[in-house]
Amino acid sequence: MPRTATATRIPLTRAVGAAAGALVLLLGTVGPASAGGPGGGGGDGGVVLRWQDCPDVTQTGFECATANVPLDHARPGDRTIELAVIRHRAAAPDKRVGTLFFNPGGPGGPGTVGLPELYDEFPDELRDRYDIVSWDPRGVGESTAVRCFDTAGEAVAWHAKVPPFPVGEREQQAYVAAYADLAKRCERRDPQLLRHVSTADTARDLDLLRAAVGEERLQYWGVSYGTLLGATYANLFPERVGRLVLDGNVDPLAWMGQARAADEVRAVGEGGAVGESGAVGEARAVGEAGAVNTFLRLGSHLGSADTLAQFLDLCGHAPVTSCVFSAGTPAATRDKYDTLMRRLAARPAGDGTYARAVSEVRGGLYTVHPGWAGVADLLESLWSGRPLLEPGVPASVPARYPGFEQAFAVMCAESPNPRSPLSYPELERRAVAESGALARWWVWANEPCAAWPARAADPYTGPWNRAAAHPVLVVNTTHDPSTPYRAGQNMAEELGNARLLTLDGYGHTALDNPSACVGRHVVRYFLTGAPPPEGARCTQDLPPFAPPTAAPSASEPTRAQAGTPAGDLPRATAPDRTLPPGAWPLEVVEGLLPPRA
Repeated sequence: MPRTATATRIPLTRAVGAAAGALVLLLGTVGPASAGGPGGGGGDGGVVLRWQDCPDVTQTGFECATANVPLDHARPGDRTIELAVIRHRAAAPDKRVGTLFFNPGGPGGPGTVGLPELYDEFPDELRDRYDIVSWDPRGVGESTAVRCFDTAGEAVAWHAKVPPFPVGEREQQAYVAAYADLAKRCERRDPQLLRHVSTADTARDLDLLRAAVGEERLQYWGVSYGTLLGATYANLFPERVGRLVLDGNVDPLAWMGQARAADEVRAVGEGGAVGESGAVGEARAVGEAGAVNTFLRLGSHLGSADTLAQFLDLCGHAPVTSCVFSAGTPAATRDKYDTLMRRLAARPAGDGTYARAVSEVRGGLYTVHPGWAGVADLLESLWSGRPLLEPGVPASVPARYPGFEQAFAVMCAESPNPRSPLSYPELERRAVAESGALARWWVWANEPCAAWPARAADPYTGPWNRAAAHPVLVVNTTHDPSTPYRAGQNMAEELGNARLLTLDGYGHTALDNPSACVGRHVVRYFLTGAPPPEGARCTQDLPPFAPPTAAPSASEPTRAQAGTPAGDLPRATAPDRTLPPGAWPLEVVEGLLPPRA
């Protein structure tokens, strides 16, 4: 899911765009072995990967290859497209056990960027034992991509004129017109490609890549939108599921606009269990798939509001030396924030500070360290009257094409959104009443879908409960600003064979907000297939606004692991620390490693 409106990790990835942030034809009811359709079966597509050292300095130590796959998996003999693939070989070749695929999120997150950026976040034991492989999904990055401008410079110049979201009727009209213009540009470039960039198309590509590296079953770690991709794969190819970790979860039913029973409509719960209320719950209960936009159905506005409330409370408890925006108490800090937002919103028309501030706060909540300190610095600067730098076209052309339209290509083609631009001001009013100002971003981020010219030709819309060959491990933080905890619970319930691991903490995904406890469970799961026990919970290594000495030991179990009620979990401990987060000696954990030959 998207992080910021400028430089974004699209859940957990990094790209540019206002929504670059994160299905109509049901597949036949054939048996699971053939559910993937033509072109997706066990290497029959003949994908060959010829690895060589990657050319970019940011990819030093990685190898790159190009895969040729069918544009339309139902017509494998027709047009083919290219996928840019990247891998890091197992750091301990003598201990290598296979290949682990990674998707950094989105939609629109390029793995050739995301894997080098996040590689060091993987537990040492996985880096030692697996070749870790990622790729730019079709339509994205260096693969055959949706590119609606001739050059990167032209794309950046166009995007610099569009605010993160519009403020006032005049800006709304300009915003709608700008994205209608973008839709026309994209349709002119490659209309055939626009119909074949769905999550299901990418899942079928992933199955070909799995076969190309010689794996009988898929080992996979997907974050944010990558969880939807993993769930789609698990239901298209349940017999080929090895070990799948879904981290920071997109609720498949919400993404597809599929209704839940009315008795499942929930309000915001304690402990970060954010659910559905108001406009979101109404649309789900009555099945109005297109009446509410994607991000409101996902509850992203509620997740952001919940996480912002946690940020302000914890900042208020912290000294100014730890959180510069602290007003001394949680209540005073919340009042300070509300006053600042009112002051920014009251500025003259044409001043983009309010929309940019809201967008930056929303995106900064994704990663606790260093994101939350950055949010505090931003808010304190605005409080002190220091203006944000005026946005503009960068002096130099970016090295990569920014690709902000690539998120729309996936999301707008398969996830229902209102087709009338007139719907969005009312959705904004209702969402802000539910959850505050950050909701403005989540509403308008989907408005480009109103004019989007393509619908996915062959999406996957369910069922989501096909029994996978191995249990899927679902991980979610309790205070996630993009994919709220309830979405993780829903994912675990919807899949046919899954186990939920709860991370009591903050931010978007466990991979980007480290927990040695989660790392232990994930490593054990990948190496032995054993999921965590039912109801397992973890804490993060370093709580917000805490000095490094407050981080828990990498080998210390949480109280939940030791049998203490989850409600008694501490926020932080301060034991001696002998290992960095994520690094811990497997040999001392009885039964963790598979038997040696």
